[in-house]
Amino acid sequence: MATTGFEARSSEKELQHERSPASKTFSAKGSEVDEAVRYTATDGADSDSLKPVYDFTHRTLKSRHIQLIGIGGMINIFAVKWYGEAEFWLSLGKVILIIGLISYTFVTMLGGNPIHDRYGFRFWKDPGAFGEAYGTGPLGRFVGFLVCLVQASYTISGPDYVSMAAGEAENPRVVMPRAYKKVFGRLTAFFVLGSLAVGLNVPYTSPELAAAFEQDEPGAAASPYVISMIRLRIDVLPDIVNALIFTACFSAGNSYVYCASRALLGLALEGRAPRIFTRCLKNGVPIYCVLFVLLISLISFLQVSSGTATVLRWFVSIITASQLINFAVITFTYTRFKKAWEAQGHSRDELPYKGWYQPFLAWYAFCGCIVMILMNGFTVFIRGNWQITNFFFCYTMVGVFPILYFGWKILKGTKIIKLTEVDLRKDVAEIEEYTQNYIPSPPG
Repeated sequence: MATTGFEARSSEKELQHERSPASKTFSAKGSEVDEAVRYTATDGADSDSLKPVYDFTHRTLKSRHIQLIGIGGMINIFAVKWYGEAEFWLSLGKVILIIGLISYTFVTMLGGNPIHDRYGFRFWKDPGAFGEAYGTGPLGRFVGFLVCLVQASYTISGPDYVSMAAGEAENPRVVMPRAYKKVFGRLTAFFVLGSLAVGLNVPYTSPELAAAFEQDEPGAAASPYVISMIRLRIDVLPDIVNALIFTACFSAGNSYVYCASRALLGLALEGRAPRIFTRCLKNGVPIYCVLFVLLISLISFLQVSSGTATVLRWFVSIITASQLINFAVITFTYTRFKKAWEAQGHSRDELPYKGWYQPFLAWYAFCGCIVMILMNGFTVFIRGNWQITNFFFCYTMVGVFPILYFGWKILKGTKIIKLTEVDLRKDVAEIEEYTQNYIPSPPG
């Protein structure tokens, strides 16, 4: 893809093609307007001296974009069986992708590439492992680390979504603990090794990487792995990576539709959302919840324009803060559950599953989430970097959350339940009966 400002002289044949009715028409100012490129004559230059100005503010919205949302909706309508089957194969693609990229990094850094460049840890020395942000020296590198940490905080979501499938999974007391352990191990290994590989493949000063973000290039053009493959003159592999990233994105969207629709169903059943969302199909799928979430997913089309993409980034900032608040609430809720369990004379050994080093890890996660919530938009407080919109969208949920919590208690007259009065046995008898009488479904 050519870059902005590239100077070129077009032949008369090319110009005639650009000006032909089969292409686009000239505007009143005499400039050729195309979907991606505008050819404008330079002042005082001859008619053959043209400068192609690439328009990165708009992308073409294609029918397949809407079709993908439709496919994700159909998968979520076929209950957890088909959702799980789809996620199995899509997740397999993600595992192949991350293992392949980590292996690619190991092989190429030792010289296994077309140009035999044994780059190793070169980029950790020049320009260095830590980039500077809003300053220089150790302080600048520390701030740069914090910026990356805040941007990576969205990855906190994921493991908690596994529990949402428990209500529709077969034999959840056996299946869910296995799922928790596998998800935790996978995410920890892939995130740590993946972050290491990114820093090895491309320096943070890479002009190609900076240009890809500045021009908002679509697809995997901004991927450090793809940039590394292009630098090492590796063909075909970038296209394979692009395809696998596409399946990974589709898998993420598929999971979010499932989790959001079930969360909305839970709110409706508790009377915190309109009752229409409690209606389900015969197979148990909350159809109106799924359709409503699919409508919300249309917001993603804001990305087709750089102007509206800014609005989308504001939504992302709000959602990131919401995810951190949700996880903080989950960890705090667990600490209260543990205290209530012990206050009523029970032992953790009675539970079908128990985590490690509790409640210390729960408090660690809670404090970490609170810190990241407060740091979400810390860059706006740096001198000369104040932006009211960034501040508003980074910290809106910090103010909205207590309003919702205390507002509900005031309006509904609810109170905080004492530890000794918490109902810990609700629906337990039904679950135990199901577990005792469970017969595995025959394969096939």
